[in-house]
Amino acid sequence: MSVTPAVLFVCLGNICRSPLAEAAFRAAAEREGLDVHVESAGLGHWHLGYPPDPRAQAVARRNGIEIGERQARLVTQEDFDRFDHVIGLDAENLAGLRRLAPPDGRAEVSLLLDHVPGREGQSVTDPYYEEDSAFDDAWRDACAGADALVARLKAEAAGR
Repeated sequence: MSVTPAVLFVCLGNICRSPLAEAAFRAAAEREGLDVHVESAGLGHWHLGYPPDPRAQAVARRNGIEIGERQARLVTQEDFDRFDHVIGLDAENLAGLRRLAPPDGRAEVSLLLDHVPGREGQSVTDPYYEEDSAFDDAWRDACAGADALVARLKAEAAGR
């Protein structure tokens, strides 16, 4: 792993869960004094260049974070060498990432909630077709995963 961990969060369209996970992880890393590089991307092309869903922006803003400047982008094969961790937000995303990953890519590919004891294999709530309150659920899931991943990366950095 590089000195500054690089983490990419991935969902389908890169307008809901992955920007929320990116924001939650960035905030958790900052609270813990962990220097990181973090981005998000999507597996589908539908929302390329668009900002996060207004409901995702609203939940982030309620939690003191502005994500409106983000623009959706696609995951590339190069991302598996640019990042230490490529993290899917659900099982479908994880399967897509594993299909896309080059055999010699260096990134560890996992689910976000795999980093939370007792939540391994679980998906971050997909709020897109749900009520606005589902965005709060997705935020809570993203924060739980982000906090656990930051703790892991901080422990790994301390062990170097």
